[in-house]
Amino acid sequence: MENRETVLVLALILFTVAVQCEYDYENSNVFDLKEKVTHLHFYLFDILSGAKPSAVEVARPNITVGAKSATPFGHVYAIDDPLKDGPNADSKVIGNAQGLYLSSSQGDQLTLVMYADFGFTTGKFNGSSISVFSRNPVTETKRELAVVGGRGTFRMARGFAHVRTHYLNTTNGDAILEYKVTLLHY
Repeated sequence: MENRETVLVLALILFTVAVQCEYDYENSNVFDLKEKVTHLHFYLFDILSGAKPSAVEVARPNITVGAKSATPFGHVYAIDDPLKDGPNADSKVIGNAQGLYLSSSQGDQLTLVMYADFGFTTGKFNGSSISVFSRNPVTETKRELAVVGGRGTFRMARGFAHVRTHYLNTTNGDAILEYKVTLLHY
């Protein structure tokens, strides 16, 4: 008897969900949207030193591994890095990058894996952001990071960011990075 009641209850739940889904369905054809291409150019200020750093270590391995550097292997950093329209300290802030990066190289080449949301707070992209999830071989002169999503103006974004180190202090880890981003979005 219990099995029949259980089956009946499950059948009612499935029927209710099926009926509810039919009435809650909204017909929005995403494929009618026109794809756009946007190019962005900005600078990211990643500051580990001083009284108010924009990147702080939040985790580390319990052993010492790899080369000595400002960002040793296995260390994880939380970031709230300002994005600016130029490479100077007094350049206009246009947004911030929030997320994490992991120092992922055991060798001499500093490599990070970055998971960050680049949010824009001024201009025509105010309230929009792009999501970057990619390997970042910091010591390479030119490198490319993957843009895997976005919101606001950059909804359903995909693309890439060419990154160049404008300034790097190898002692304390402070860096200014130039980003040239190409996005495909709707």
